[in-house]
Amino acid sequence: MKQRRKVSLVAGACVVVSLAASAVTLHRIDQLRPQATIEEVLYLNSPKVLKRASLGYDGLLADIYWTRAVQYFGGRHHNHALSYNLLYPLLEITTQLDPRLIVAYQFGASFLAPPPPGGAGQPERAIQLMEYGIQNNPDNWKLYYDLGFVYYMNLKDYKQAAAAFERGSKVPNAHPFLRLLAAQMAEHAGEFDTARMMWSATYQNTQDKLIRQNAVEHLRALRVEEDVTHLQQAVTRFGERTGRLPASIAELAAAESLPGIPVDPDGHSYKLSPEGRIEVRVPDDFPFATKGLPPGFKPHPQFDSQPQ
Repeated sequence: MKQRRKVSLVAGACVVVSLAASAVTLHRIDQLRPQATIEEVLYLNSPKVLKRASLGYDGLLADIYWTRAVQYFGGRHHNHALSYNLLYPLLEITTQLDPRLIVAYQFGASFLAPPPPGGAGQPERAIQLMEYGIQNNPDNWKLYYDLGFVYYMNLKDYKQAAAAFERGSKVPNAHPFLRLLAAQMAEHAGEFDTARMMWSATYQNTQDKLIRQNAVEHLRALRVEEDVTHLQQAVTRFGERTGRLPASIAELAAAESLPGIPVDPDGHSYKLSPEGRIEVRVPDDFPFATKGLPPGFKPHPQFDSQPQ
């Protein structure tokens, strides 16, 4: 009984010491640049300095800096910022403190790669981040998938995307669709079909609710973009045949022998502007769509400042 009590006391003392060390670490970091602005104290530009300041609590500090990276991105995204200068340094520090923090690579790339205001517009840095993740986690096939995703979606570099998927397909226990994606990239498959496959694969291969929701929203936007592309082509054909624009979406549907008025994923009919543009009726319902939006439309912020 005495031995058990002794063990409990020692364990309790270790917890107290750990909490105290964490508090001291944060205090030391904040004291390193006491006169800095709020934005500047988000990070120090040397992971080595932070490692020394962490007193061995690298994992804890990585979690703190990952949280700061998410908050920084979320705040600037909410304000439709066009620059994210601190984002990559925050992610670099996070992953150097804890090279096995997979979420920082996966979401970090999704923050860095898309163009503003949806992201930082830094796909090359997203690739650099993902390669560092692969270097430290070579058996995680999802990192190769995310790397190929950036090459395909943000850089339209099919050759590099194919190479990334091919590398991932050779990882033990990799999902079979990586080999299929590599083949499609190499053959320059149709963009809509490939994008649909990639977002569907993202949805099917994660249990994270927010990642799945993100994939669903991209699939909805993809459906809109495909519909708008085809309907806009139909407007062009109508003009070439008749020398005028269709008077309504109903007239266009009849001229194309469509089974009914075309509708978006929410069941709302597409509309035809007086200038002949095909548009969605509720553009805020499709935050990732790039087609079918009214001129000058600015989407409402969709980002939750909690880790995505």
